[in-house]
Amino acid sequence: MELSEDSLRGLQRLADPAQFSPRAFGAVLRAAFLSLSLSPDQAAHPAVDDTVFQHIPPCHIKECQAAATMFILEAVRNTIDRAALSTFLEDCKFDKERTEHFWTEYQKHRESLEILLENIGRTPPHVSDVSWRLAYEIKTNQLYKTHRPSYLVKFNLESPDTSQAKDISFNCSMEQLQDLVGKLKDAAKGLERTSQM
Repeated sequence: MELSEDSLRGLQRLADPAQFSPRAFGAVLRAAFLSLSLSPDQAAHPAVDDTVFQHIPPCHIKECQAAATMFILEAVRNTIDRAALSTFLEDCKFDKERTEHFWTEYQKHRESLEILLENIGRTPPHVSDVSWRLAYEIKTNQLYKTHRPSYLVKFNLESPDTSQAKDISFNCSMEQLQDLVGKLKDAAKGLERTSQM
């Protein structure tokens, strides 16, 4: 697991009891986990008692919270275990008590963060192919003669998540099919205009 120089420096600063008291350390750690767990508008200003950070420059608080956040994400991404986490934090000069506090918070939030990381990059199913067939109705089930064409259209969907990709089939008249084709052409032109901006 590799972190940038800035992140390592931030973790080392966070580990220093002379700069961050146990309460300040806990508040920064809690804010780092909450910034990942909560929605963006809730995470913007996690509730922190300002007296905890009275003697710490704001730039150091931000640096340490960003470093802790990066480390948390890397730990979840690499499914780090307790021994590896402890070793890495000891290399960053964390004492046993702070390492234990970090591990406890990590265990509380790990499952929700794994789900968060799994959902990054998911895309909805998209149409990969279209097939159609012309059918000609002669009679309805009420024995009325209709003599009209209908189209059986099938959209083949593709998705990284195989449980999500199901083909869509429908039956439509010639007018409905012409309307669908017109709307698809309008959508394609709209996308083309948007991409040229």
